[in-house]
Amino acid sequence: MPEKTSTSGAVRRRERERSNVRDRIVAAALEILESEGAAALTVRRVAAEVEYTPPIVYQHFDGKDGLLLALVEHGYHELHREMSAAMPATGDRLLHGAEAYLRYAGAHPHLYQAMNNTLLDAAARRRAAGPLIALAYRALADWSATHAVPLETEEACEIVWGTLHGMASLGQLGTIGPDRAVRLGRQAVEAVLRGWRASV
Repeated sequence: MPEKTSTSGAVRRRERERSNVRDRIVAAALEILESEGAAALTVRRVAAEVEYTPPIVYQHFDGKDGLLLALVEHGYHELHREMSAAMPATGDRLLHGAEAYLRYAGAHPHLYQAMNNTLLDAAARRRAAGPLIALAYRALADWSATHAVPLETEEACEIVWGTLHGMASLGQLGTIGPDRAVRLGRQAVEAVLRGWRASV
């Protein structure tokens, strides 16, 4: 019996060590992406940053695409957390969520680009964004019920996302800047909501 306990303890320790190595690789990759963009992100560069050899990185990720997917998943998880925290239980949930979305895009421009470009296939990005999409669907459904405005939720979500993504992109280009993008994005979403209410 003691031998089994020792064996299971060793297995747990190896799993913790493996998880710690993976976390270090993700953190290094995220730092490179955030500071220099996706073009600078290579397995060799990440391995050097964490003082491992490239084969160690390949033990955890399927090359650069695997690293990018992990970073995109991280980005959507963090964006979901920030939007959830910003959205009150009642009231202008959509507007608060929109502001949080735009603030995140402005604070993490390279990661935001990776989350919304074609470096990864669309299905992988949509799976990573699943919880965030569900949050947006619930907020739109709540707004629809509160204001008695019938909406086709998926299309409504795409309209709001397109509005926010466009404003976030302008903010990153320097055309309007990230702070102004938050203000204008809120106004744009307010205009969309007013239009839906007026159409009833």
